[in-house]
Amino acid sequence: MATLDLNLLHTLDVLLTEGSVVRAGKRLQLSPSAMSRALARLRAVTGDQLLVRAGRGLVPTSRAIEMREKVHDLVEEAHVLLRPADRLELATLQRTFVLRTSDGIAETFGPMLIARVQQEAPRVQLRFVRKLDKDSEGLRDGSLDLETGVIGGTTGPEVRAQALFVDRYIGAVRGDDPLARGEVGPADYAAWNHVVAWRPGLNLLGINELMEALGLTRHVMTTVDGFSAALALARGSDLIATVPELHTSALREGMFTFPIPLPVPEFTISLLWHPRLDGDPAHRWLRKCVIEACGNRSKRVGIPVTGN
Repeated sequence: MATLDLNLLHTLDVLLTEGSVVRAGKRLQLSPSAMSRALARLRAVTGDQLLVRAGRGLVPTSRAIEMREKVHDLVEEAHVLLRPADRLELATLQRTFVLRTSDGIAETFGPMLIARVQQEAPRVQLRFVRKLDKDSEGLRDGSLDLETGVIGGTTGPEVRAQALFVDRYIGAVRGDDPLARGEVGPADYAAWNHVVAWRPGLNLLGINELMEALGLTRHVMTTVDGFSAALALARGSDLIATVPELHTSALREGMFTFPIPLPVPEFTISLLWHPRLDGDPAHRWLRKCVIEACGNRSKRVGIPVTGN
């Protein structure tokens, strides 16, 4: 039986990720001709064309699409397996971590996390991307290192999770709004116009249903796709923005906030990652940094911290 060249697995992963011989060659620091020869070898080994011409570009075959995720997982697991487990040199670590976070998380917890990373691993880069859905695909395909959010039905069953803190919804209005003069009751909350942050998959915890049970309705004048935008509109108008308290603590300076006068449940924000990174020393270090940054900030704001 011929010995399989496992270097081809890494080449295949890059080719299927890039979908381009030229871009894959640049990542692997190979000339276009050398990359074309590598693709020819992969076609011979797999018995499939893998990438076929479509117009000016290449598209993956059905076999390539089928194997793409598995190939990527194998390569990532190999990197983790072969990396020295107990030799994490933070001072010289060069790595970029991608964190997909819920709206307001970067603004609230980012400064404390960045300060910690700069002190311990000055060559590490953090890239925050905004979370617009609950799909776990980014954790599976390796384009994301960490994610924060509420665990839901669309969270992959294989995803690891660590509870970070408990949050709750509050109302926020501009500092000189008439509602800032006293206690806000259910009728007051219903009487004002509202701006609501909504997008597919965002859990609004049944606020409208709770109001209807009291015989009240609220008028949603404006919807936006994030809590930052909701607060910006409320700051410059007579609208009430309903936002998570701890998520947005760094965004509400100068605004008046009040508890939602309804039995709205609290919710838990968790840190999520793929199990193939469990044993990665650098990833373990970053998870610890995030957990401690969230825990320290949560204690300062007075929100319960959960988990270990």
